[in-house]
Amino acid sequence: MTTTTSHNPKILAFAGSQRAGSFNKKLVRIAALEARAAGADVTVLDLRDLDLPLFDQDLEAASGLPAGARKFKNLLIQCDGMLISTPEYNSSFTPLLKNAIDWASRAETAEEPPLLAFRGKVAALLAASPGSLGGMRALVQLRSLLANIGVLVLPEQVTLPAAYDAFTETEQLKDQIKAEQVEVFSRDFVNFLRKHQGS
Repeated sequence: MTTTTSHNPKILAFAGSQRAGSFNKKLVRIAALEARAAGADVTVLDLRDLDLPLFDQDLEAASGLPAGARKFKNLLIQCDGMLISTPEYNSSFTPLLKNAIDWASRAETAEEPPLLAFRGKVAALLAASPGSLGGMRALVQLRSLLANIGVLVLPEQVTLPAAYDAFTETEQLKDQIKAEQVEVFSRDFVNFLRKHQGS
C-alpha cells in the first residue's frame, strides 16, 4: 500500500495590473487572505516589481531571461496553483499579464521540458472592472490562453462589476454576498489543490 504525503498547497497570487490603486490588486489580496485562512501557503506578487521589458527574442538570445522573468518563472515552478485577477482592456486581459506569461513560458536550456512553469498547474481566475460585466470578457481570453499552455483552469470564477465603488477604505468588499463568494471560491480552490496533489 502506498501513502501520498501532501503539503499545504502553494499558491502564487497576482494581478494583471501595474496601477498602485488597482481594483484587481485589492481583489486578489482578499482572495489570497481567504486562501491562507483555508491553510494554503500563499505568495502575493506585484508584477510591477518584476520590471519586465516587452518580450523580445533578440534580447533573450543576447542575455537570456531578464531577472524579473526568471523570478516569476521560478515562483510559478514552485507553486501548485495560481490566483490571477485581471482588468479588462478592450474585451481582453492586459498586456502586462500577457508579457509576463510569454517570458515565463520560455525554456532556458535545450533539455528543459516545454512550458515547465505552466504544465500541470491549476489556476483560479478573478476580474474586477468598472463596467457592468465585471471583467468577464477578459477571463474568457485568459482561460483560453492558460488552457493552451497546459494549465488546468477551474470553471468557477469571480467577477466584480462597478469596482470603483466595491471596496471600503480598508480595502474590504462592501457587499457581503460578494465577500462570501470570494471566501468560498478561495476555500474551494485550496481544497481542490489538496485533492489534486493526492491524485
